[in-house]
Amino acid sequence: MNLRIARRKFRCNMDMRELKALEIAARVKVVFEGGAWVVPSQTTSAKYRVTLGARPSCSCDDFSLRQQPCKHIIAARLVCARDHNGKAPEITADAVPTRPTYPQNWPLYDQAQQTEKDRFQMLLSDLCRGLANPPPKCGRQWKPMADMVFACAYKVYSTFSLRRFQCDLNEATKQGYLSGPMHAVRTGAYLQCDFLTPVLQALIVRSSLPLKTVESVFAPDSTGFSTSRFVRWYDEKYGVERSGKDWVKAHAICGVKTHIVTAVEIAGRDAGDCPLFKPLVEKTAEHFAVQEVPADKAYLSHDNLEQIAALGGTAFVPFKCNSSAGDGIWGKMYHYFQFRREEFLKRVQHGQGQVPGSRSEQDRHGHEERSALQVPLPQHLRGSPVAR
Repeated sequence: MNLRIARRKFRCNMDMRELKALEIAARVKVVFEGGAWVVPSQTTSAKYRVTLGARPSCSCDDFSLRQQPCKHIIAARLVCARDHNGKAPEITADAVPTRPTYPQNWPLYDQAQQTEKDRFQMLLSDLCRGLANPPPKCGRQWKPMADMVFACAYKVYSTFSLRRFQCDLNEATKQGYLSGPMHAVRTGAYLQCDFLTPVLQALIVRSSLPLKTVESVFAPDSTGFSTSRFVRWYDEKYGVERSGKDWVKAHAICGVKTHIVTAVEIAGRDAGDCPLFKPLVEKTAEHFAVQEVPADKAYLSHDNLEQIAALGGTAFVPFKCNSSAGDGIWGKMYHYFQFRREEFLKRVQHGQGQVPGSRSEQDRHGHEERSALQVPLPQHLRGSPVAR
């Protein structure tokens, strides 16, 4: 019987891990090799090693974080009981598991949604006020810098095409947020200007300054945005040529309490997370007191841990399975991770769970940036934190 149909028919109050364990035990091959049960992952090609007994263990992240039986351990117990005369765990069945819900202040929510666009234009206009104008050039002169940045950030916020964005520009001109009429096509040209890069980066920093006394814990993260261009590459693992949409990565660091973005770096599709940790933290430390930096394993390195320690803070980055003890801050955090792992991972999970920066950009703009040009895409993504 299909698992979804069974849940709806019998209204069972199983834990979700138990439900998934039943599906694993029924559909995949769980074998005993080298003194441990090998349980395949449901979503990837990975396999986890499970040991049963008085103190069961599993190599998955869920068990590492909770130190409680995961779906792989429960699946191994079920297979052991079914095929090897073991003792199956008891599973109760009373009611369908319900997803937790939280109250919402709908009057305030409605008011915020209904006035969001007006307040955004007002705040963006104040943020752009006083920007130095670009140097003069031959031919048609540039618009004031405040108008160009306002139009670019507003375009990103609207998510409209340039043609549909013209109505928003006209309304902004009537409201006095622009010094004069502007054609929407010019906004696309401004997004191709390299001199806007330092201006947008400075505005990201400037928009975060009102919260400098509030934030002290910062978490870095990255996400990819695909483009409308296709690229080809050779897959070394499978020995075949593949093709797909090209993409870039937006690397950001956010405050855990208020979710404010304090620094952003745009890099190519093959850029690693670890090398961009340093510039993000350095830019944040110019205006904020950095006390803690929770991050995932992609940011683990000696230099990154030492950088946070030099700033008087602590970096909570989980160690990899092949990491070993060392000297200095590396050795100190390694032993902290080994002997107080649950507390360590809770700090990491709390920090990472509070970072909506990159995810909120994908929620608003989708995983694909609608840009047919190579140059404006990084500018488009730099405008997203300003528009937040």
